[in-house]
Amino acid sequence: MNRTPLSPVVCLVSLLSMGAAMSNPVTAPSQDRDTQSIPLGRSHSEQAASWGLTEQEWIRFERIQAGPRGFWSPNLDPLTALGVEAETDQERQRYADLQVAMEAKRAERELAYQNAYTVAWAKLFPGLLPIQGMASPPPASSSVAPRPALFVEDHCPACTAEAQRLQSSDTEFDIYLVGSQGEDERVRSWARQADIDPSKVQRRQITLNHDRGRWFSLGAPGPLPATFQQVNGQWQRLE
Repeated sequence: MNRTPLSPVVCLVSLLSMGAAMSNPVTAPSQDRDTQSIPLGRSHSEQAASWGLTEQEWIRFERIQAGPRGFWSPNLDPLTALGVEAETDQERQRYADLQVAMEAKRAERELAYQNAYTVAWAKLFPGLLPIQGMASPPPASSSVAPRPALFVEDHCPACTAEAQRLQSSDTEFDIYLVGSQGEDERVRSWARQADIDPSKVQRRQITLNHDRGRWFSLGAPGPLPATFQQVNGQWQRLE
């Protein structure tokens, strides 16, 4: 079928209409723009308040962690970072006081939950040694002072001997099996061959844990066993 060609005038009008549409795109409703402007995350003042700090102190903490300290201690908490990098004795003491008070509250809450956990485990799984799971928090201490953490591995007579030494001294400590791959039975098997007292595990005087990459994150040289303890928020190896 033959079509009548468009006249030059019609073509010109069509092109002008297309240009006007392109130069005036449709805009989104105002509520969409308002929704996109809502800020996400917590403000500096909110984060600072949760640690008992001022907003200026929080900003200083972020600056500290953006510098060399962030490479040396990448996971340092705000109070420890500010205390270590304090410029005066008065500042250093302020952060130490804040940290001790915060850790005391933390230990009290963790101990309360630990007791509830122990009761629940004994009720649901009597006779089975409890293992800290891959997603579980570090075991709570019954006192403000952190418990020693003993890192061990399979087929390691020295690891067994060190665990037995700590157990016989009535020390409360936490055992971390390196390379457990999240398998609870591997941890329980190690505990059995090391003669770990089941009653002490039930009372959580000794806890059995998956390493969860802790040993790797410490970057500690030398063979296992190795005993560490937290001092001022940082893990230090005990001789």
